[in-house]
Amino acid sequence: MTTHRGPARPRYGRIAALGTAVVVTVLTGLAGMGVFGGGGTTALADPVARQASYQRSQAPVTTDTTPPASTKADTAPLGPTTSGGRTDAPKQVPLPAASGVGRRIVFSQHLQRVWLVGAHGNTQRTYLGSGSLTDNLQPGEYAVTQRERHAIGIDDSGTMEYFVVFTAGPTGAAIGFHSIPVKDGHLVQTVSQLGTPQSHGCIRQWKPDAIALWKFAPTGTKVVVVA
Repeated sequence: MTTHRGPARPRYGRIAALGTAVVVTVLTGLAGMGVFGGGGTTALADPVARQASYQRSQAPVTTDTTPPASTKADTAPLGPTTSGGRTDAPKQVPLPAASGVGRRIVFSQHLQRVWLVGAHGNTQRTYLGSGSLTDNLQPGEYAVTQRERHAIGIDDSGTMEYFVVFTAGPTGAAIGFHSIPVKDGHLVQTVSQLGTPQSHGCIRQWKPDAIALWKFAPTGTKVVVVA
């Protein structure tokens, strides 16, 4: 007795499965190289854009070793510095009009910028800072009255270094220049936010700039605040 098996059937199922496996492997490799976004972590192929997006959406970073973009270009050192035998000559940003004379610190509220000015009117250093979110610092001429190497901010707003006080706000709280405060192990703002108002009244600075102002400004140093 002969058994009829019928025509041979093509093995489409095995071929399709093999093709699917190859496609999955290729897509996985491309995703790992950042070609495709996944879960919002690789949607931006540009690493600089990814980092900027991350900093805007996450807690503040804990390090301030990278200078603000403007500081790299327009900060004049507090004395000659050399790099590879070359004397640095950074670009200068002009002082605001009616910002006083003589050796002084100038802070522009509009520009959120600080100048350290020598006795002959030469700008020794200029950089971005972060002043007050409110109108508790009035334009005018002041003088450094107090210096604190370490200080604690009001309302549990963190700890700061190189605090150079030159006035007080309406509530009597000291106002001055200092490094970006640290709270719970984190900077309360990013270094890239310097140049925008962020503080309760003081002028926050990138730490190297805070150190430079600390060295520049003994008690009695003139401070000029312009609108």
